[in-house]
Amino acid sequence: MKKTLLTMLAACLFMTVEAQITIPAASPAGSVYSKVGLTDVTIDYSRPKVKGRKIFGEGSDFLQPYGQLWRAGANAGSILTLSTDANIGGTDVKAGKYLIFATPGKTEWKVMLYSDLSLGGNVNGYDKANEVMSTTVKATTLSAPVEALTFNISDISEDNTSANIELTWANVSVKVPVKVSFDEQIMADIEANTKVNPANYVAAANYYLNTGKDLNQALKWMDMYLAVGENSKQFWNVHTKARIQAALGDKKGAKATAMQSMETAKANEQGDFGYIKRNEDLIASLK
Repeated sequence: MKKTLLTMLAACLFMTVEAQITIPAASPAGSVYSKVGLTDVTIDYSRPKVKGRKIFGEGSDFLQPYGQLWRAGANAGSILTLSTDANIGGTDVKAGKYLIFATPGKTEWKVMLYSDLSLGGNVNGYDKANEVMSTTVKATTLSAPVEALTFNISDISEDNTSANIELTWANVSVKVPVKVSFDEQIMADIEANTKVNPANYVAAANYYLNTGKDLNQALKWMDMYLAVGENSKQFWNVHTKARIQAALGDKKGAKATAMQSMETAKANEQGDFGYIKRNEDLIASLK
């Protein structure tokens, strides 16, 4: 009887532990990621909803009154992670993890990064000594309200050197500029990797061509690569050489190289992958 009673108590205890109900969080977890240049930019945050409330405004009737420090999210706050150093809002910021704080205003917001993650969403414990970045940005009024707080990494530039960290909620949008630099890293990679793998000469030449660096050096690298084995049959890389020659002003050489690329592309049994047209366009542009 005693053993049976213990068994029943154990079963009841087990059922009590296991019988849990999971319900949606009031402010569900969210995450946004993008690579800007060579930098991984991630924001992990909780997403409060408007739910009919007045969010930003003047006075105590609003959830987040103007001029008061805010954790820029819900629960333990919002965390920005940078895989490399970057410039955020005009301030150089080291790679790492940072809490995002903000002080909303009618036309401008103050946005800060905070190094002590243990603070979480406790705005009362905010210590300016741990503030690594502070900037003032314009607040834009949205024509259509956003129900759940949303972070985004927007407006990535064509050259991948800049973007914006964008926060939208209720009827407001603010953007904090991000700038990254990767030229120094790529130059170091070119120096190191072309010594161990000749195929890297192609990547190096393309980078120099696309960024307007030393085109004579780019041409040397491409010639070094094409001279190895049967690499000269790679009409796509021969076309790149023609583009470099064209950028150097060598129209005659560029036309001859483009013709070589086009004839090799025509003879390729697997297809020309669009390089007949590319070479025709390049030749036409050199007249």
